[in-house]
Amino acid sequence: MMVVAALLSWFLVGLFIRMSKARGWGQPIRAEGPESHLKKVGTPTAGGVPFTIALALVFFALYFTGKITDPRELLIMLTGLAMGIIGGIDDLLKVRWQMNGGKGKKELLAREKFPLQLLVALVFAWFAAPLAAHELVPGLGGIGGVPIWDILLLTFVMIGSVNAFNFTDGIDGQLAGVGMIVLLPLLALSPVSALLVAVLLGYLWFNAHPARVFMGDMGSHAIGAIAAGAWILYADVWLLPLVALIPVLEVVSVVMQVAYFKRTGRRIFRMTPIHHHFEKLDKPWPETHIALRFWVVTGITTALAWWLLGGRP
Repeated sequence: MMVVAALLSWFLVGLFIRMSKARGWGQPIRAEGPESHLKKVGTPTAGGVPFTIALALVFFALYFTGKITDPRELLIMLTGLAMGIIGGIDDLLKVRWQMNGGKGKKELLAREKFPLQLLVALVFAWFAAPLAAHELVPGLGGIGGVPIWDILLLTFVMIGSVNAFNFTDGIDGQLAGVGMIVLLPLLALSPVSALLVAVLLGYLWFNAHPARVFMGDMGSHAIGAIAAGAWILYADVWLLPLVALIPVLEVVSVVMQVAYFKRTGRRIFRMTPIHHHFEKLDKPWPETHIALRFWVVTGITTALAWWLLGGRP
């Protein structure tokens, strides 16, 4: 079914690109960003929508025919879709804003997006805490029979993962490659992880540099949620920051930059998230070098995490 998922994603993403170009659904580019990105103005965005649809179609076809029966899989898939829908609302607002000549609401504000993410993460954590593959918070029991500390931890991890993977998007092919590598150790354990890798392969056909489509928030939110859910339920939540080191560094770079600038009026990095810093160097790294090197780092950290797990969760 991975082949079917990959081909369906490839077909739907290609169809989406044609529809987007016909309707002028293009990506606005920040003027203060890397100069090399200015030529990308008008490239279709929200490419995560078609590959998420492909993922859902294949997954639920398998689920309703009884080929996927593990409740953990349904929990991961529903969480990924819910987070993806939140990102999809953001994508829709951006496209409408662009089509309306910069008028109207441009995107979801953080104070609007965070409560939605928090609600989805809490629901996930409530059901995931008893199913987690490893002990979450050693030595701390629950309150009134409810594993409250585990729920709080998993809520934080889910929200952090979704936003960290979202910040990782911004270089052609970067997030798709990082997302696939993070999930590779779980292919034989988690069908939804295997299907996500497959649909990302279909998407990467068009997102490889120079990208013909950008992912948008729906895709990045779904990837972050599924990666977090799979590592929590099949491996070890404490190894997720190691596996997802690149997304962690991306979001940490933004936090550091904002905090330092508010305190001193100066910047630590030339631009954040950190992948843009390398594009702004006096001798800038090409996009392909940044993406490939971040893939390599992710491959090393994922292999290390797999070794720490003893080769199997």
